[in-house]
Amino acid sequence: MGIRKLKPTTPGQRHKVIGAFDNITATAPEKSLVRGKKSTGGRNNTGKMTMRYIGGGHKRKYRFVDFKRNKDGIPATVKSIEYDPNRTSRIALLYYADGEKSYIIAPNGLEAGQTVMSGSGADPEIGNALPIQDIPVGTIIHNIELRPGQGAKLVRSAGAFAQLTSREGTYAIIKMPSGETRKILSACKATIGSVGNSDHALEKSGKAGRSRWLGRRPRNRGVVMNPVDHPMGGGEGRASGGHPRSRKGLYAKGLKTRDPKKSSSRYIIERRKK
Repeated sequence: MGIRKLKPTTPGQRHKVIGAFDNITATAPEKSLVRGKKSTGGRNNTGKMTMRYIGGGHKRKYRFVDFKRNKDGIPATVKSIEYDPNRTSRIALLYYADGEKSYIIAPNGLEAGQTVMSGSGADPEIGNALPIQDIPVGTIIHNIELRPGQGAKLVRSAGAFAQLTSREGTYAIIKMPSGETRKILSACKATIGSVGNSDHALEKSGKAGRSRWLGRRPRNRGVVMNPVDHPMGGGEGRASGGHPRSRKGLYAKGLKTRDPKKSSSRYIIERRKK
C-alpha cells in the first residue's frame, strides 16, 4: 500500500496526496453484508442542529465487519481486499469453508487467496484471531477485545498496532499505540499483525471540497464569534487572547477530562505519553 502525489495541474491537485488503490481487488461490496446508511446532517429527531460542522457528503453504504471472529476452527479464504468509506483501514472479504461470508479489518500483508482462522487452535500468523493467552509474548496485534466475546474495541484504525509484552496471572500486559501500558484479560481475543493502509497518515486532501465530500462543513473559530456565542468571542478588532476554551467554558488544552474514579483505571499500568 503506497501513496500517490499528483502533478500540480490544478490548484486543488498541487498539494494533493492520496492513497494508492493498488492492493484493492474488488470494486463493489458483497450485497449480503451491506445496508444503507442514513445521514443526519448533525440534526436530531426534531430537526434541531445538535452537532456543528456536519452535513452534505457522498452517500455511503455500511459494511458489516465481523469484530467478534467467533467461527472458531473453520478456515476462511480471503476473497478480496476492499475499500470501506466508513473507516480508515481496508477490509477483507472472507469465504468460510461452511459457505458463510464476512468482512474483517484487513491487516498489513494480507492478500487475496490466503487462508485465515480463528480460535485457540489457530497458528499465530497474520490475520488469525486467537485468545491472547495463546499468542506468543512480543507479538504485534490489533483488534483487541476488552471483555471476552464482546468483539474488538481497541486498535482498529489504519496503521495501528499494539504489542503483547508480558503476562501476569489471568491478565496480559499490552503496550497500546498511544504508549499506554495496560492489563487485558488473557481470555480476550486479538488478531495477529498490524492494521493495513499504514500510509493513511500521509494523505493530504489538497482542497476544501474533499472535506465536503466526507460530510465535513467549514469549522469557524471561537475568537471570530460574538461574546454571546463563545467565551473567546468579542473584542475590538482582531482580539484573540486568553485560554482556549470550548463553548461551555471548559479549557480546551491541558485540562484533564478523564474521571479519576473510573473503575478501569486500575488496569492501566503506565499512562500514555503527553
